[in-house]
Amino acid sequence: MFESVGALADSPWIYATVALSVLLDVFLPVLPSGVLVIAAATAAAAGTAAGHAPDILVLILSAATASVLGDFAAYRVAWRGGERLDRAIARSRRLSSAQERLGHALAGGGGVLVVIARFAPAGRSIVSLGAGAAHRRVREFLPWSALAGIAWAAYSVALGYFGAQWLGASWLASGVSLLALFGAGAGAAYLMRKDPAA
Repeated sequence: MFESVGALADSPWIYATVALSVLLDVFLPVLPSGVLVIAAATAAAAGTAAGHAPDILVLILSAATASVLGDFAAYRVAWRGGERLDRAIARSRRLSSAQERLGHALAGGGGVLVVIARFAPAGRSIVSLGAGAAHRRVREFLPWSALAGIAWAAYSVALGYFGAQWLGASWLASGVSLLALFGAGAGAAYLMRKDPAA
């Protein structure tokens, strides 16, 4: 993947590719959007022989904007999903519990759960769909989604960029950066599962 991203690094297509991957991974959590963002940031740190490299601020902006747009799209789909989606959520104890906790968190002004969920595997999908299915107000969800998108994009880009600065633009730098991203995801997943009463 690093070589493929390196080939895109000289063109503005890198931003479109990152944005599309991040936008769609709310519906397809198996898309490697985090890996792609880190690889693009690593390419930015490495530069190219011609002196071109992705701009890290534009990369952060692309990933964060796509994250918010994807969250909002999932929110709207779930909002309009009606009874079929409600039944699907009701059949899953995990989704029902997540939806209930999200509702309490948003109603109490504690949308930090939305930010934490952005780092957890599939957490973004659960929270965005849950907020829409529960008909939470946009003003309760969207500002937290924006904060989550910015935090996740900045963290992911920083991992790739500084990993390459410290370890060189190599598989080792990418691997260490990915481990840090997966570690944050595991920590976020733990925090999401933790009983709020504990």
